[in-house]
Amino acid sequence: MTKKILQINSVVNTGSTGRIAEGIGQAAMSVGWESYIAYGRNERPSTSKTLRIGSSWDLKLHGIQTRLFDNHGLASDRATNKFINDIELIKPNIIHLHNIHGYYLNYNILFEYLNKTNIPIVWTLHDCWPITGHCIYFTYVGCEKWKTECYKCPQKKEYPASWIFDRSRKNYILKKSLFKNIPNLTLIPVSDWLSGLIKISFLKDKPTKVIHNGIDTNVFRPTSGISFRMKHKLQDKFIILGIANIWEPRKGLKDFFDLSILLNDQFQIVLVGLNSRQIKQLPNNIIGIKRTESVNELVELYQDSDVFVNPTYEDNFPTTNLESLACGTPVITYKTGGSPEAIDDSTGIIVEQGNIIKLVDAINEIKSKGKMYYSDACVERAHRLYRKEDRYKEYIDLYESLIK
Repeated sequence: MTKKILQINSVVNTGSTGRIAEGIGQAAMSVGWESYIAYGRNERPSTSKTLRIGSSWDLKLHGIQTRLFDNHGLASDRATNKFINDIELIKPNIIHLHNIHGYYLNYNILFEYLNKTNIPIVWTLHDCWPITGHCIYFTYVGCEKWKTECYKCPQKKEYPASWIFDRSRKNYILKKSLFKNIPNLTLIPVSDWLSGLIKISFLKDKPTKVIHNGIDTNVFRPTSGISFRMKHKLQDKFIILGIANIWEPRKGLKDFFDLSILLNDQFQIVLVGLNSRQIKQLPNNIIGIKRTESVNELVELYQDSDVFVNPTYEDNFPTTNLESLACGTPVITYKTGGSPEAIDDSTGIIVEQGNIIKLVDAINEIKSKGKMYYSDACVERAHRLYRKEDRYKEYIDLYESLIK
C-alpha cells in the first residue's frame, strides 16, 4: 500500500516555508510516497496534490477575529472541520505541520482531532509562535514571559496583530494544554538556536531533532550571462545585496539607510522585497526592487553581488543566507537567532546587532579581500551542509522510523 504524507502550511510553493514543504513533498514522491499539501492562501503550482483550507472570505473573517479579539488560530471553525473530513478521506501515514498560523486554520479543533488519532505528527518550527501566547518572535523586544506564562503582550499590535483585546495568557494556556499533551508529536526546529529555546519551553519534553533548511543547489549556483550588474551599469561598483520577504523593522531596513550614509560612491546597495511605498522613500543611492517569485532573477542578483548583508534582528534560520552561499557570495549577518549558524570564518562575518560601524568594517574587509577569496568556500559549504536532497532525506528517514 502506498504511504501518504500530508503537509499543512499557510502557503504552498512560495516563500521559504512554502518552498520547503514543496521540496519535502518532491523528496517523498521520489521514494514512492503519495504527497499532499494543505494550505491557506497564495496558491501556486505544485507537484504534490493540494487542497486549500477555507476560502478568501474565511481568511478575512479570521483576520477580523484576530484584530478585534486576539483570537488568531481560533477562528475558521467551518473550514477546519471540513479539512478534518479531508484528512479522514486521505488517511495519511504522517501529518507534517509547518506554519499553522496565518489566518486559515483553527488549531484548537485540529489538535483535538489529532489527539484522538494514532497518526505520527511531525512539526517543523519555522518561528517561535508555538511556544508563545501571541507573537512569532520575542527577542526584538527582549520579552521572556514565554518561559513561564504570557500576559500583557508587549507585541499585541505586531503580527498577528490585535487592536483591542489581549488574550495572550489564555492563548498561552491553551497552546500549552494542546501541544504539550498530544501523543506522537516530534518537533523539528530548523536551527540549534530554536532547539535551545524549546528545551526551556513547555515543549521541552517532546522528542526534538534539528533539521536545517535546505536549498536547490542546482538552481542556486554561480552562473554566467547578461547580468544585473551590466543592465544597471554597475560594473565598477561593490554591490551590497539585501533580501527580505517583507521589509519590516526587525529585518533591518533602517540599518541599510544608515549604511547608505556612511558608504561612499564606490558601493551600491540593492534591496529586494520592498513595497511601492518603501521604494519611494529610498535614498538615491539605494536601488529598490519589489518582491519577485522568479528564482532566476534572485540567482542573478546573488551572483552579481559582492556581499549579501542580512542585518536581521529576529530570525530562525534564513534561507537567503544559504542561497547566497550557494551562488558563491559571502554573507554578513547580525548575531541573531540561528542566522550565524549558516556561515563560518571562510564564508562570511558575524556582527553584533545594530553595530553599524562594525558592519561597515565587515563590508570593507570583504571588499579588501575580494569576493573570490570567499567564493569557493561558500559554494563548498552550501553543498556540504544545505543541499535540499540531503536535508529532506532526513525527513523521509524520520517518517519511515515513525511509522515503523
